[in-house]
Amino acid sequence: MTKITIGARGSKLSLAYVAKVKELLLKNNKDLKEENIEFKAIKTSGDKNPNERISKIGGKNLFCKEIEESLLAKEIDIAVHSLKDMESVENNKLLIGAYLKRNDFRDVIISERIHSINDLRDGVKIGSSSRRRELQLKKINKKISVINMRGNIDTRINKIRENNLDGIILAAAGVKSLNLNEKIGFTFESEEILPAVGQGIIAVQCRQDDEIKNLIKKINDSNTNLCAIAERKMLQTIGGDCETAIGGLAEIKNNNLNLRAQLFSDNGEESFEYEITGIDKNASNIGKDMGKKLLRLAGTKFKKK
Repeated sequence: MTKITIGARGSKLSLAYVAKVKELLLKNNKDLKEENIEFKAIKTSGDKNPNERISKIGGKNLFCKEIEESLLAKEIDIAVHSLKDMESVENNKLLIGAYLKRNDFRDVIISERIHSINDLRDGVKIGSSSRRRELQLKKINKKISVINMRGNIDTRINKIRENNLDGIILAAAGVKSLNLNEKIGFTFESEEILPAVGQGIIAVQCRQDDEIKNLIKKINDSNTNLCAIAERKMLQTIGGDCETAIGGLAEIKNNNLNLRAQLFSDNGEESFEYEITGIDKNASNIGKDMGKKLLRLAGTKFKKK
């Protein structure tokens, strides 16, 4: 078998995700050997501008654009992404061939001081680069200060002391993938803070016309796939951009898919929440219905970009 090149960002977290994909590919494709797989680290626009707000340097696809370009140029055969970093509308020459079984989708506070929601008192300073998280925190307590902070997980953890913060808010999936569980001060349940669309899901992408998709599909988790379809369809329907503050979570139980969503107004002062349950196979329609419902609820208070 010829070499298969996996491309991803070079961060510790991306390397952990690549290792997981590689392990599953080897386990589910008996003809594939370790020596058949190599890795190429790709620096993305988001990595080149680590201190700028995402919205200022061009939007959501900043952590995927260069990786997808490498895939289209056939410099790599497989791309590994955090699904929440991907555009909701995919390039028609590319395909997400597998969604790995979802990791913990919740948000966590990394802190030595915050151990419950009641510790989010007036004046508490939390680091975050996400407008969604900022507005969700302020919904818990308007007097929380949210300090803009980007960088990889290690960098952000170091900035807690450097910037005299009470903590930082991150995705549980990333923290746990790097075995940093002991740094977690508090975990939000999804009823308290609804996660980003696709949070906790690793997406494996290939070219639409490449036979490699037959290898990749063997590591696809069908429930995660359906949840991703519903969440991403909702996002597509809403439109918006990287500054759109929206949370969304699909969960499957007994062949029923439950989708919960929260969309903030453009000024961040109001939020619109809704929940839909339907047959899991109708994931795309559920997502579309949710998007339309949120747009109706928000009216002129949210402008589709």
